[in-house]
Formats: sequence, C-alpha cells, structure tokens
Amino acid sequence: MEAHSSGLGRKRKREELNGEMEAECFRKLPRRTLGLTEPAPFADELLAAKTPYVRVSMEEARRGTPEGRPVRVYADGIFDMFHSGHARALMQAKCLFPNTHLIVGVCSDDLTHKFKGFTVMNEDERYDAVSHCRYVDEVVRNAPWTLTPEFLAEHRIDFVAHDDIPYISAGSDDVYKHIKEAGMFAPTQRTEGISTSDVITRIVRDYDVYVRRNLQRGYTAKELNVSFINEKKYHLQEHVDKVKQKVRDVEEKSKEFVQKVEEKGIDLIQKWEEKSREFIGNFLQMFGPDGALKHMLKEGKGRMLQAISPRQSPSSSPVREERSPSPTFRLPFFTSSPFFSPPPHHSSAHCTGKDEDD
Repeated sequence: MEAHSSGLGRKRKREELNGEMEAECFRKLPRRTLGLTEPAPFADELLAAKTPYVRVSMEEARRGTPEGRPVRVYADGIFDMFHSGHARALMQAKCLFPNTHLIVGVCSDDLTHKFKGFTVMNEDERYDAVSHCRYVDEVVRNAPWTLTPEFLAEHRIDFVAHDDIPYISAGSDDVYKHIKEAGMFAPTQRTEGISTSDVITRIVRDYDVYVRRNLQRGYTAKELNVSFINEKKYHLQEHVDKVKQKVRDVEEKSKEFVQKVEEKGIDLIQKWEEKSREFIGNFLQMFGPDGALKHMLKEGKGRMLQAISPRQSPSSSPVREERSPSPTFRLPFFTSSPFFSPPPHHSSAHCTGKDEDD
C-alpha cells in the first residue's frame, strides 16, 4: 500500500510539474492568430461582450494575462496597396505581449480622401486585404480618424499600436497625442524603404513602361485613359524595342561565337606551340652539337678504325723464352750401328776439310 501510494504521489508531482512547464511555455510563446484558415472576422459582425470592461496595465500585459483575457491591442491605418511594411507593423503589434488580440481599424474612402488623398484600392478591397493578414484577429471597418474614449470603450481596447513618429493630420500636430498622455500607446518600428507612397512613386516615374506593359496584356487605351496618338506612339515604341532587342540578341550571339572561336584559336595556338617545342627539343636532342647522332657516328668511326688497324701488343709484355734446339736431322743410313760411330765432337769445319782432302 505504501509503495502504491508513493507511486501515485510521484505521478501526481510529475503531472503538476509538466503542467507548470506547459504554462510557462504558454506564457513565453506569443499567442498565434485564430484565423489562419479563414479571414479575420469584422467587428460589426461579432456579438458584443457582456462582461464589464476593465483595462489592464502595461505591467500586467507584459507579465502575461490569462488565456481568456488577452490584451486587446488596436492598430489603425489606410492600408492602401497592402505591402510588407503594413504586414511588419501588424506583426510587431501582435507580438507586443505574450497574449494579444489584435484589432485593426481601416478607414473608409470618404475619410481617407478628405484627410489624406485619393487611394488606389477602394475601401472594400482594403478591408479584405487586411482581413487576410495572418496577424489580425479582428477588423474594424470605417474606423475613425481620431480615437475617442467612446470608441476605445466600445471595442474594449487596452493599447494602441503605431510608430512613434508624430502623425500630423486633421489640424493636429499628433493625432495620437491624447493616447500617449493616457499611457495607452505602444510604439512599433516603421519599415524603411517601403510604403504606399513609394510604390506609387515608382509607377509614376516609369509611367510609359507600365502603360505599354498593360497595352501588351490586352488593356484598351480607353481603360488606361490614353489618347489615340499616345496609343500609336506606345505601339511604335514597342515595335522599335522589339527590333532593338533582336539586334542585341544577334550581337550577343555574335560576341559569343567570336569568343568561342578566339578561345578555340588560342587553344590551337597553344597546342601548336607545345608540339613545336617538343619537336624542336627532339630534333636538337638527335641532331644537335651534343646530340645522339654525333655520339653514334663517333662510336661507329671508332669501331671501323679498330677493325682496320688492330691494337699493338703492349710494350710491357713478357719476353719470350728461348726455344729449345731442334733435334739433329739424321739420314736413315746414318743410324747408329756397332760397326760405325762418328767421331766425337767433330765440328762441321773439320768434316768439310777432311772431305776436301779426300
């Protein structure tokens, strides 16, 4: 029983520890938007909350609020030609606190044209573009130009997010001044180099290019508000550009061909030089002053001379020994016999004289 109870105790402690770890991870990770599979809902289509509205402080918001009570952050704008600068600003607003519900207000065409100027996209297109941003949880259509306490209370807003640059409009040096004084302002960073005005400036700067582009894509001169003469001019420019492009293509291909021929010529010259050096080296090695042919001729000449006149015996050769005297020649009838024997030690001269006497 004790072992069983101790096992249950360890299991309960482990489950509590896991729960604390999961809660800690939940507090640290930012809460993701709810509308990842469908656009964010419009505020006028949602049911009004019945609980009393009590704002949270900045410290409570940064520390993390309960899951059922997210920090309601409001960000407003025109959002004409929705681009990455808009998306980055909304992403910063969504990530201000661990548990954030982002409400985005989009001004109508009437207010925008009155206080800022003409827009490229109409209000419905701008509402729809914002509702499809992944960071947005709720969209307020026909948002006010200046935020009033009644509007903040109606939408139960805790903080207002915007870049910290004073927004001069509607006869005010900064339309967010009273929000900053109330401690409800949460600054974001503006993305440099991208804005709706920048995009429009690019289009106006390259107006002719974009008009010709749309004429190519099938738009009529009437739809583009282009006169008949300008339409013909753009078509002529298009044909001229096509001819120029063909000429440039031919020039590029010619350059590539000449470059390939030059490369091949250089390779052939290099190979010819290598073979020439190899041939000259072999020729000099065979027929040069110290070449193999000279050594062969010298060796052949020496062999011929040796064959014609053989070598003399060396002077230091040993002296031949004196030959033993040859045996005396005797006729057969002068053989020794018991009846005749020559006198001993008779010289040849003595014998000759005796014969003469005889």
